[in-house]
Amino acid sequence: MSDEKKVNDEKCGNEHINLKVTGQDGSVVHFKIKKNTPLRKLMSAYCNRAGITVGAVRFRFDGNPMDDDDTPLSMDMEDGDSIDVFQQQTGGLCT
Repeated sequence: MSDEKKVNDEKCGNEHINLKVTGQDGSVVHFKIKKNTPLRKLMSAYCNRAGITVGAVRFRFDGNPMDDDDTPLSMDMEDGDSIDVFQQQTGGLCT
């Protein structure tokens, strides 16, 4: 691939990125997606693989919540970055 093509791919988000999704139990699932792909696809694939519903968990990158429409490019993710998955907690303390 020419250097010019690589630069264009990086600017457009067509370059692939390897991401790790780490569950609360320490399990790690690896994904390879384009930088401009909405992260909802990764979230859905992870949940399907784990046998859970998307609404049952929350995804965070560098401590920040992730929205369905976020992309690796919009969140400044780099190759090898890790996304954390947490069980959704509901309820609270009633006094």
